[in-house]
Amino acid sequence: MHPLKYRQVHLDFHTSPAIDEVGADFDPQNFREALIAGHVDSITLFSKCHHGYAFHPSEANVQHPGLRGFNLLGEQLKVCRELGVNAPIYISAGFDEKLVIERPEWLNKPTPNHAPDFVNDARYHLFCYNTPYIDVLAAQVEEVMRMFNPTGVFLDISDVRICYCSYCVKSMKKLGLDPKNHADVRRHGEMVYAEYCRRMEEAVRKYNPDTNIFHNAGDIKRGRRDLALRNTHFELESLPTGGWGYDHFPMSAAYTRTLGMDYLGMTGKFHTTWGEFGGFKHPNALRYEAALSLAFGAKCSIGDQLHPRGKMNLSTYRLIGSAYSYVEKVEGYYKDAKPVTDIAILSGVTGSNADSDVGANRMLLEGKYLFDIIDGEAEFGNYKLIILPDSVLPDETLAEKLRAYLAAGGKLLASGESCTRDGDFLFDFGAKFEGMSAYSPTYLRPCSDKGFVNGITEYVMYGPAYNITATTGTVLAELAEPYFNRTPEHFCSHQHAPDKPGTSRPGATVTQNTAYIAWKVFADYATKGELHAKELVLHILKSLLPDQERTVTANLPDRGVVTLYRQGERDVLTALFAYTSVRGKGTEIIEDVVPLYNVCFELKRDKAPARIYTAPEGEELAFEYSGGRVKFTLPKLEISQIIIIE
Repeated sequence: MHPLKYRQVHLDFHTSPAIDEVGADFDPQNFREALIAGHVDSITLFSKCHHGYAFHPSEANVQHPGLRGFNLLGEQLKVCRELGVNAPIYISAGFDEKLVIERPEWLNKPTPNHAPDFVNDARYHLFCYNTPYIDVLAAQVEEVMRMFNPTGVFLDISDVRICYCSYCVKSMKKLGLDPKNHADVRRHGEMVYAEYCRRMEEAVRKYNPDTNIFHNAGDIKRGRRDLALRNTHFELESLPTGGWGYDHFPMSAAYTRTLGMDYLGMTGKFHTTWGEFGGFKHPNALRYEAALSLAFGAKCSIGDQLHPRGKMNLSTYRLIGSAYSYVEKVEGYYKDAKPVTDIAILSGVTGSNADSDVGANRMLLEGKYLFDIIDGEAEFGNYKLIILPDSVLPDETLAEKLRAYLAAGGKLLASGESCTRDGDFLFDFGAKFEGMSAYSPTYLRPCSDKGFVNGITEYVMYGPAYNITATTGTVLAELAEPYFNRTPEHFCSHQHAPDKPGTSRPGATVTQNTAYIAWKVFADYATKGELHAKELVLHILKSLLPDQERTVTANLPDRGVVTLYRQGERDVLTALFAYTSVRGKGTEIIEDVVPLYNVCFELKRDKAPARIYTAPEGEELAFEYSGGRVKFTLPKLEISQIIIIE
């Protein structure tokens, strides 16, 4: 396949047929100037948008009525080829609004009684791939390949779908599946998606065996390698200001990089999200987001939206250039580098963004741990410790794999109902499992004030709790019950009853190589963000993985991020820090540069390094080496800093 470039733009161009004079202001010199100002080396250009029209002459599609015979895509590609800029081509695969009225029977029907509203809804309508629409789409893909032979094809809005359209119901019955059985409907949806992927690959490969193919569904679903590996690479859509937040991309990348394929981190230049004309980030935000992509092993993609008249906004490309000029200087430090990690979060939910995974991701980021997110197919022996957050219920195959991991010296941390079956633990956590507590909320009482800034007291835990009895494990925290659950007959104060003295039982146990927490502590942290939940987890992690066994420690504040990659004979450490604030109602933004001074790092190494220096500046850093650890101090950190350990 074609290697991905480091400085990509995803140039959205969803343009209504109600807009005339499309492309009228396109100027090759303006397009050229924008790409140069933006330091762009790859740009995704549109053949077909969600409205369904083509932006070039077409026999397989209908050219946009406002384009007036002008081959906009062809002219854009001429400039890209002149500059040596990569140019994958976008085709909207799930939407084709011009076809909706003509072929409503081809639409996806997510429930048996679903019907589109063509009177009130100003939105796109999803097509079903199990209809003749798939032939229309395949012909459009073939035409793009035949006319333009692009390095890549980006197929948008592509995923497994539940569908009860007449074509799917007929197909299910023919296959012996029951349309009234949700599992059968889901199975049929996966079969339809597999055939869609086969048809699209066939259409592309007919003309070029090396063209990249990506089916965009927003997230790469954890635990579904069969779906993920239908792509030739990944583009991780994660616009922090668009509702994803700044901790989403590290979580997405921490899983994707375990799949062994090239990937992009996709953010946007927008203040909010896709479809926003006239929205701009502060340059410091885009610089941080680009550096974050690099730090997690990704190449970069920044979303923009072209005005219907086809003129590139130079303010946008100066903004993009403020980030990509930095990327251009440092991208060589990440080429072919491999991540170094200590911990794995074993995701128990097929899909993405489960609260338990979100909470675990946040805690490890804030604790400056090096970690991956993995599925059951991963190689467990690569990690010193595996976390099974809240609801990981292994089948016998996975349980046996975890037993072998423990026997080889690995360590496990489980919480909530994880690692239970038939009312008992699958592994030795130094405790006996007794089922879910009858009370919610409950209270956490640490047995030591170490690691808890507010000392030994009762801390409320909002999520489900589980009762255990300690056997051989050391109890690190207790679970206390309230006087009663809140009901019309029994309630106290504004929220919940206080803890009832004398009701404590074990709440967290630790053995030599396992630990268990009797709450869904990670989901609690994702939804409530209570400090004591994180303090408990970090305290237990220190018991299982003492600081001297960690590959890296750093005294960065909670919003700081540290990653480590190995590139040949040298280590590439990246430190990032940006102050985020919330504007409006929930838009998380970065504006000001808040420098940090004298940031201290420790790295575990078998031998002393030859030198340590900043990149790309080349400033030498003094260091000390003893006891298998190297210590050094970074005098100043502004947004991001690469540190090379030779």
